[in-house]
This record gives sequence, C-alpha cells and structure tokens, in this order.
Amino acid sequence: MAVSSKGEGPMTKTYKKPDVSVDVVLLTLAEPGLMVALHRRPGEPYAGALALPGGYIHADEDASLEDAARRTLREKTGLAPRYLEQLQTFAGPERDPRGWSVAISYVALVPFEELASVRGGVFEFYSVDAIPELAFDHSEQVRAAVLRVRNKSSYSTLPCWLLPEKFTLTQLQHTYEGVFGEAVTRATFRSRLGIKVGDVKAGEAVDEAGVLIATDDYQVGNQRPARLFRADKLGLFKRASW
Repeated sequence: MAVSSKGEGPMTKTYKKPDVSVDVVLLTLAEPGLMVALHRRPGEPYAGALALPGGYIHADEDASLEDAARRTLREKTGLAPRYLEQLQTFAGPERDPRGWSVAISYVALVPFEELASVRGGVFEFYSVDAIPELAFDHSEQVRAAVLRVRNKSSYSTLPCWLLPEKFTLTQLQHTYEGVFGEAVTRATFRSRLGIKVGDVKAGEAVDEAGVLIATDDYQVGNQRPARLFRADKLGLFKRASW
C-alpha cells in the first residue's frame, strides 16, 4: 500500500507501507528437554520449510498485538495458551523475500500434551539447542525466546506454565531441570527456590516468596500420595541462584 507524505507544495512522494505480522515461538517440555513446536509452510515463500506459526495483523478485528497473536494461534492451531508474552520486534528489508516487513514476536509456554493433540498433527518438535534451518528469521526468534525464558526462569515461576494447572514438586523440579538442561538433587532444587521442608495446609505457600500454593488434591500412584500445587500467576522467588 502506498501513502503520501505530508510535505507542502505541489509535489508529494508516496511510500510503501511494510507488511506487519505476528509470530509465536511455542516452547514446551519433552525428551530431551526444552523443545520448540514448528510447522511446515504450506505455500510460498519457503513452501515446505519449517517455521513458526504466525500471520498478518487484521486491523479491522485485532484490538491489540496480543489479540492478533491469540487469534492467529486460535485460527491455525486451536490453541489458547495460558502464558503468552511479547518478545521483541524483528524488521528489515531482507527478512522476507516479498519485501520490507515487520514481525512482532511472542513466546508462549504450553504443556506438551496440548501441543501434541493439536488437530492434524501439524507440529514437529525440535530441541531448542539443536534448531534446524527455519524460514525467514525464525531461528533468531527462537534463540531470543529461549534466552528470555531461561533468564526469567532463574528467579520466577515461569516454568510452571509448561505444566498442568496442578503439579507435584517433583514434576516442578523436573520441569526446571528440563528448562536449564541441568539435573540437581531435591535438596539443591528446594534450596534454590526457597521451598520449605515439611507439610503445609491447603491454601498455604510452600516457598518463602509465597507463590507456590498447596491445594486439596493429591497425585495417587504406587508410591505415597504427593500433594499437588498451583501457581496461578507469574511470581518471583526471593532467591535467584539457578
């Protein structure tokens, strides 16, 4: 689309507006650790290449950038992630062979079961530490998202959004280990997150910062029942030592 400049005089110059879109880095946790969900582009440019889900902003229906990202995911995958965060803007004349473009990148954390059940099995999963060649600048977007998530996970409950809404402390430990690619002892894990040792009542926090809340529910199996916890918002731990 061309627009006119607002300069005075009989002559005006027209400028072409860049295309503006949103891309979403979908991160999840499975063997061997933190993974990114990718799909194969159905059409040009880069037909058949691996890429992030994304799409153009719809000015007539998207009230915000986040609305555009959520609509794109909903229409293309049926997903409605509990955690979605704006990452950064990627722009320039070289990132898209069709010309100057702007992409606002988001990162979403989604449990693996939700991604694996998306209709049509459209996603392929790759370790974030071994990203294949991707269309556009999507590899750069994935690297930026992983750096953001690992940094924030060192001092917050961010990895909880890779789990179901209720989880055991053992599941939480395995999730943090998967995010960072580092196995630790239970004592070390609980010390890093400031988790108290001992029983807690439903509704009470198990950590110093008060962000991991005990529920009335337990996970029942062959071993002793394990209490389930929740983190219903992004919380900050008092310690940042991962």
